[in-house]
Amino acid sequence: MSIKTDLVDGVLTVTLDRPEARNALNSEMRETLLAVWEEFRDSNDARVGILTGSGDRSFCAGADLKEIGDYYRSMTPIERRELGVRTPGLGAITRNFDPRKPIIAAINGPCLAGGLELALACDIRIAVEHATFGLPEVTRGILPGAGGTQRLPRSLPQGVALEMILSGAPIDSQSALRWGLVSHIVASADLLTEATRIAKLIAANGPLAVRAARDAVYQGITLPLNEALNLEQYHAEPLRLSEDANEGVQAFIEKRPPRFQGK
Repeated sequence: MSIKTDLVDGVLTVTLDRPEARNALNSEMRETLLAVWEEFRDSNDARVGILTGSGDRSFCAGADLKEIGDYYRSMTPIERRELGVRTPGLGAITRNFDPRKPIIAAINGPCLAGGLELALACDIRIAVEHATFGLPEVTRGILPGAGGTQRLPRSLPQGVALEMILSGAPIDSQSALRWGLVSHIVASADLLTEATRIAKLIAANGPLAVRAARDAVYQGITLPLNEALNLEQYHAEPLRLSEDANEGVQAFIEKRPPRFQGK
């Protein structure tokens, strides 16, 4: 199996385990990932996800190029376009699928093409020192088709994103940190430790509140401020009378860790 999963204390770690192919996603892996993320979405036990790759040569090289040609030849461009607007994207999470729970990308090596698009579909990104980031598709006569042209300009200053997209040139980890593409750079040996630390901080919080806050951010990010503030209230008010909110107050009064149940 080229996808490994491990659920501990509310944190689901998903590892792309095909290092000999730079963790490129073949059809079996793509189908497995969709099933994994669907179960993650629907599980009460899994509160935060971590997505990483095996080895240090690549986080994920995107779709398996040995298979992608057969896929393109199997349909007309219009058929592919129509299928793409209604089915999950690369690794499930790049298009038409929202797990509605946080996923942390623990980037263990170069993060290029579909690998960067997969990382961009995660909520938080941390990386090793030798990671590089780029969308080289235009150098091959195509464009980033798994969310790169849309998510990168939402994650970086527009000029920086456009330079990366239009030139195909990568940036290093320090540049990625400076521009906010990643939030932490760590040594390779510390990558999963740091990702797990962040994941456990999130998993310890009220799951309803985490989900609602995440929804509020993504749904409001393109709205005018006044509409976004109203959206925030839409998400905030139902939480105030939840069992988790009551538990949070009681735990504070009793000076103990809260025991949230997602109710």
